[in-house]
Order: sequence, then structure tokens, then C-alpha cells
Amino acid sequence: MTGGGSSTNREHARVASSCSRPAASRPRVAGQLDRPVFFVGFMGAGKTSVARRLARTCGVASVDMDTYLERREGKRVKEIFAESGEDGFRDIETDVLRELAAKDPLLVSCGGGVVKRSENRAILHDAGFVVYLKVTADEAKSRISDTSTRPLFQNIESARQTAEERVPLYAEVADITIDTAGKSVAAIAREVQAALEKEGVLCLQRK
Repeated sequence: MTGGGSSTNREHARVASSCSRPAASRPRVAGQLDRPVFFVGFMGAGKTSVARRLARTCGVASVDMDTYLERREGKRVKEIFAESGEDGFRDIETDVLRELAAKDPLLVSCGGGVVKRSENRAILHDAGFVVYLKVTADEAKSRISDTSTRPLFQNIESARQTAEERVPLYAEVADITIDTAGKSVAAIAREVQAALEKEGVLCLQRK
């Protein structure tokens, strides 16, 4: 009887030791995407934050499309708008979207207006798996700490109108739609991860 108890105690100690190991010594997760995953939605939906969280959790790469565009062009988005207008910016955006779609599969957080062009919607639909993070203009504004960097939110009525106009376009390209209302970044990321695994887009291996 005593021997059995000791064995049980040793097993409990082994499990406790395993569970209390620091994160660095736990098995690492290596994820693999079978195609690019594009996050679309209105500004403030959490596209970049969710993609980054998912990248860390699943061991895959992520990229913010606007940041990538700015580094490639050597200019800020607002500078491109000022110099070339929206059409000029959208031309560059389409080129960047094609470029990212052709790379090894990544989690790509797209700019809010990427769906405005039919050409972009075709790329999104044909090249990857699209996650639409749904958010209202009012909730989006509440999530942005400094709205001075977001001209659209200087007029909430205009923001609401723009958001509503884009809803059908987001829905058109979406493979899955996730309502982000009242959810944390971690919760949204878990929901996206479950959907990607279910659809066979994301495969996880623990090392």
C-alpha cells in the first residue's frame, strides 16, 4: 500500500514539475499555413493585434500590410496620399497585396480600405483564406487611444457611413466572419485559431 502511494506521489510531483516549468522550457509550437491568411475589417477591428497574437501562439509569421508598404516605399501612408492621392496609394496597395500573396504563407493584416478595389477582392479570394473581423465604427473609435492619427474618426457620422458601405465588401471576400464586439484580443485569436485548424488552413506541431 505504501509503495503504491509513493508511486502516486512521485507521479503527482512529476506532473506538477512539468506544469510549473518556465515557458522557455515548454514544448514549442511550430505552425504551418497551407495558404496566406488575410485579416480584413474596418480600422480598429484588431486585425494587426490579433494576427500578432496568433503568430506568437502558433509559431507562424505575420505582417502588417501598411507597415510593409511604408518600408518598401520609404514613405508614410499619409505622405503617399498627399503626394499621389488615394488612387496612387491604391495602386501601390494592390502591388503589395500581390507581392505578399506570392510569398510563403503569412498572416497578413490588411488596411481597412483594401476591399474597395475589385482587383484586390479577387486577389484575396483567390490567393488565400480571408478572416473578416467585424466591428462597428463606434466600438472601433472606443478602442483607438489617439484618434488624431485617424482622420476618419474626426467625424463619427462619416466613419459610420464608411463602415456600413464596406460591410458588403468585407462579407464578399470573407471565408469566416468573427464579431469582435466585447471580446479581448486573446479571445478573438483563439476563435480564429480554432477556425483555421478546423478548415485545415493551420497545422500545429509541438516540439
